[in-house]
Amino acid sequence: MHLSVKIFIALVLSVVVGLIAGPDSLGFINWWIAPIGTMFINLIKMMIVPVVLTSLVVGMTGLGDIHKLGRIGGKTILLYLMTTAVAITFGFIVAGIVHPGVGLDLAQAGEVKIKEAPSIMQVFVAMIPANPVSSMAKGDILPVIIFALFVGVGIIKVGGERAKLLTKFFDACAEVSYVIIGFVMEVSPIGVFCLLLPVVAKNGPAVLLPLLSVIICVAIGCALHAFIVYSALAKFGAHMSLKKFFSGMSEAWLIAFSTCSSSATLPVNMKNCQEKLGMSRDVTSFVLPLGATINMDGTAIYQGVCALFIANVFGIDLSFTQMLMIILAGTLGSIGTAGVPGAGLIMLAMVLQTVGLPLEGLALVAGIDRVLDMFRTSINVLGDGAVCAVINETEKEYNNNAA
Repeated sequence: MHLSVKIFIALVLSVVVGLIAGPDSLGFINWWIAPIGTMFINLIKMMIVPVVLTSLVVGMTGLGDIHKLGRIGGKTILLYLMTTAVAITFGFIVAGIVHPGVGLDLAQAGEVKIKEAPSIMQVFVAMIPANPVSSMAKGDILPVIIFALFVGVGIIKVGGERAKLLTKFFDACAEVSYVIIGFVMEVSPIGVFCLLLPVVAKNGPAVLLPLLSVIICVAIGCALHAFIVYSALAKFGAHMSLKKFFSGMSEAWLIAFSTCSSSATLPVNMKNCQEKLGMSRDVTSFVLPLGATINMDGTAIYQGVCALFIANVFGIDLSFTQMLMIILAGTLGSIGTAGVPGAGLIMLAMVLQTVGLPLEGLALVAGIDRVLDMFRTSINVLGDGAVCAVINETEKEYNNNAA
């Protein structure tokens, strides 16, 4: 049985059992079942720093020669990060209009404590870690991201056998992290059941309706991003007809939608971009693998929607500074999002932790995460193709001018 089916069954069971048990059983549930949910949350938190650090370093070292960053790499990274920042903003806008989670207040006096939001300059200062190990121990994500970027660039600059050794080390660590995440996701049905059961038992049917609004928000955000941002990139940046672009990307899009894995879709995406969209092999072999690592527009939309949803559910008003921090963390954190199913949930935990939102809110979206994953992965892959088309066109123009 597929993991997504197990999680869905756990979600349904938690709802059914919670509705039957009701508030009278909260004593037993909180004593024996809720702690198991807490252990599941701790397992997720355990992997945030390792995944962010190793994936970011591997993503940066994957660029190879530092001089490639000068032209193709620089343009590619800039475009990917810009589209990701726009994507998470789309998520905020749609969620701000629909207001998912409003009316379902799970906050209790003394249970949810949110730190006062720091000023934007304090955020920038705190991004530079005085002690990276201390930042990792505390779970301060933004300093870890910045440190990982410096490590990646440093490895590239060192070069030679020592760089290869370090690259292999971080790549192996990243693979181990993904395997551990796989273990964590295998027990996620139990974790979801144990986290959601107390919520349903206490709140009853009122907890169910907001989940549909989350799916709708993510779907609308992804559609807007595809037909506004990617259409503009294909039409004006790559001088390609929209029919040709979306038709050429359709096969990769469908595979991404069904597998929920950017990495699994990469070979098909490279083949289609070369054969159906006429992009050069040199550009696709560089831009698309990089995109599978750092371009997570769909994940960014998902993070924006879910962050506002969880804030609404717990009765928390996000400040403008906190929203900026979510955009910043989501944009930089997208570089560390593994192109595998379920990884977006780990990165959502990172974003929530960055702004001090309760990680318990993950239980509310975990049960529908597979559905959300289908939307966000397909948008990720479309974004890879759109950016690759733009880079391919600019390289054509560069070569023509050089000639």
